Amino acid sequence: MERNYKTGLPTDGNLFYEEKLICQTIELPWLNNSTSISCIPEGRYKLHRCFSKKFDWHLGIENVTNRRFITIHPANDALKELRGCIAPVTEIIRTGIGLDSKHALKKLLDLVGPEFKKGNSIYLTIKPSNSTLL
Repeated sequence: MERNYKTGLPTDGNLFYEEKLICQTIELPWLNNSTSISCIPEGRYKLHRCFSKKFDWHLGIENVTNRRFITIHPANDALKELRGCIAPVTEIIRTGIGLDSKHALKKLLDLVGPEFKKGNSIYLTIKPSNSTLL
């Protein structure tokens, strides 16, 4: 996943699998990994499937430094719906605002589901895009 940072604004990104764009992402701004108000640090994270009444099937992100319960779940407005998690979206219409998050998550789950069934580990690597901080 490649992030596009904008000082003081939510973080938008692109999620790739084998160099193919799967969906876009929205997150909170980078605020030094502060709980509930910041996106998580860049790095490589193991994913797992999880279920909740609120989000149905989604993905958990393991071993995030100083954070708990970070997931990839549906949301269309980073500032109103996220507390440090990542939301996949089909399209970003404004910084931190996306469309059709449930559809984007389903596309992602359909992609990784067979790998989980095979017992394979799935990892998410978060890094900055080639663009500079705006």
